[in-house]
Amino acid sequence: MPINEFPLPDLGEGLTEGEILKWLVAEGEVIELNQPIVEVETAKAAVEIPAKWAGTVVKIYHPEGTVVNVGSPIISIDTGGSSAPKAAGEGGLIGETKADGRTAVLVGYGPKSGPAKRRARVGGAADGLETASGQVAPPPTAAVAPPQVAPVQAAPVQAAPVTAEGPVLAKPPVRKLARDLGVDLSTLVGSGPQGSITRDDVQGALNGSPAIQVAAPVRAPGERETRIPIKGVRKLTAANMVSSAFTAPHVTEFLTVDMTRSMKALERLKAQRDWRDVRVSPLLLVAKAVLLATKRYPMINSTWSAQTEEIVVKNYVNLGIAAATERGLIVPNIKDADALSMRELADAMTGLVQVAKEGKTPPAAMSGGTFTITNVGVFGVDTGTPILPPGEAAILAFGAVREQPWVYKGKIKVRQVTTLGLSFDHRIIDGELGSKFLRDVGQFLTDPEAALLAWT
Repeated sequence: MPINEFPLPDLGEGLTEGEILKWLVAEGEVIELNQPIVEVETAKAAVEIPAKWAGTVVKIYHPEGTVVNVGSPIISIDTGGSSAPKAAGEGGLIGETKADGRTAVLVGYGPKSGPAKRRARVGGAADGLETASGQVAPPPTAAVAPPQVAPVQAAPVQAAPVTAEGPVLAKPPVRKLARDLGVDLSTLVGSGPQGSITRDDVQGALNGSPAIQVAAPVRAPGERETRIPIKGVRKLTAANMVSSAFTAPHVTEFLTVDMTRSMKALERLKAQRDWRDVRVSPLLLVAKAVLLATKRYPMINSTWSAQTEEIVVKNYVNLGIAAATERGLIVPNIKDADALSMRELADAMTGLVQVAKEGKTPPAAMSGGTFTITNVGVFGVDTGTPILPPGEAAILAFGAVREQPWVYKGKIKVRQVTTLGLSFDHRIIDGELGSKFLRDVGQFLTDPEAALLAWT
């Protein structure tokens, strides 16, 4: 029978490996062409990979949690068997176990329930597979089956902690959050569909939520350290930051700005009929200020090419917005942001944030950035000295907007004040250029309506 092996593809810009987050199909399952079959986390994003062929899944080569090299087979598909899609209504409820032993999970059906198996890292020694309680299962004596979530009893939420007999129902990002925070999922009572554990359940456990209790993290007696593997987004971010910090000579300048008029302008904008359902924040005005100031000072939007010994000035702005996600820091960018209207820019920023929070930012959205804004103000921080993303000449830190005493028209008034921090590559941008750019961004935020009339 014609069996095709499906290798892990290069998911963007020369990535060499990816971690299997979640299998969306099981062995023996009939699948369709382009049906999502697996969720993989690379150094840039978590993405779903579609099937290249219709047919029947013959073998899944790697369990969830395995790091696989690009080009290595991950699944084999019999393309000669029945490729008809499942009839409507053939699926089951989340948590329901079918006659063949498979359990309906959040997407599709998982493998047959059973004890956890060890997992092997490609090209290295096998390491233990952690169960829901954090313990390591013994080595298997049979073929490794991809671990999956097991059924959760449909029971009402209880105040007392519940210990699960097997793996609990939770999405991969929630499991990672629990691992990072040291929360034992088996002690939680899920508030999601069919009792699944949610991010709020994990956070609530740490915050002492009365409805959800958590036991102390399971650690070996006397253990004084917790080790977190460096991989995925965190690994790539670390490499990029080290490379940038020791390649580009950084200079950082600061400017404190009275944003009172900007904040009032935002309120008037929100009151407009066409803007009532639009997410509007001070970051929108900061982005617009950067885009307009970049047109005045094009060298800000450039890159240093050591290969060609050139400064490449970009005649477009792919505006990056740094986003903190549960997988680490990512910087997706809005392509050709300088060509967007204010409303289009607001919609693009809203979509960018929503996709990032869902962990679905594609690798293409995180490549090709030309200028970045990092909004540290959302964490209550006044400003910072940001490190340049590789290939960019400048990055702006936007601090918290606070009520502060300010000299206004010769008198001390309470005004809405923020501090901006601009880091730039001193090989390209000298102090005069960086200062003028930062000054103009500040002028826009001080009086955005006047700046829009004067600059456009």
